[in-house]
Amino acid sequence: MLENQYQYEFREAGCDEAGRGCLAGPVFAAAVILPPDFHDPLLNDSKQMTERNRDRLRLIIEREAVAWAVEAVSAARIDEINILNASFEGMSLAVARLDPPPEFLAIDGNRFRTRLELPYRCVVKGDGKYADIAAASVLAKTHRDEYMLRLAEEYPQYGWKKNKGYPTREHRLAIREYGLTPVVKGDGKYADIAAASVLAKTHRDEYMLRLAEEYPQYGWKKNKGYPTREHRLAIREYGLTPHHRLSFSHGIGQLELQF
Repeated sequence: MLENQYQYEFREAGCDEAGRGCLAGPVFAAAVILPPDFHDPLLNDSKQMTERNRDRLRLIIEREAVAWAVEAVSAARIDEINILNASFEGMSLAVARLDPPPEFLAIDGNRFRTRLELPYRCVVKGDGKYADIAAASVLAKTHRDEYMLRLAEEYPQYGWKKNKGYPTREHRLAIREYGLTPVVKGDGKYADIAAASVLAKTHRDEYMLRLAEEYPQYGWKKNKGYPTREHRLAIREYGLTPHHRLSFSHGIGQLELQF
């Protein structure tokens, strides 16, 4: 059974990354603050878990965590600052998004550098010792795998659906035969924008699906908050929620538009 966190005096976030050893794709980093009483018997180092259990735990962690965040650092950025610094940057970016903010960081691994003014402790194999680091490991791994599956549809010849960008024999042979993509290496001018677009869209869609459970009457599971006929009629019938944008030009003042 994992210890919940490294220390209990301060609000702690566990941090971990996924994808450092890959030839392709971003490195993903996650930061997670768990409630003090959190426990799940399946939670462990994500590399020791089945894909099914990781996916199951991702939903539980994202629902029950006090706060969580996932960030991706692109292949182009990795080429620019190296994979170790990219991992540090990703974890720092994830931590900076946590609300409420942490007061202490538990980092998986033996090194960490950050501009954040927070105390931290590096823990070798921490994802097999502390639940908050293990939770971060699960989120980083599942979010990255999901991203690589989408990239695999665009570049099926590299076998990313199976190898997720790791340096398997199949992947190395594919690079030898087909060359490098912007996701593997290169100036990344297009890949950065495309990657940002994918991440923004998928993270927002996930968020709207969670909100849809709380407000099912607005059809957000399907429309994701966009001004469909169904959504406008629901606003007309049920009114606005705290999540509706009062400043949006098609908001309150234009609910009487003809469909």
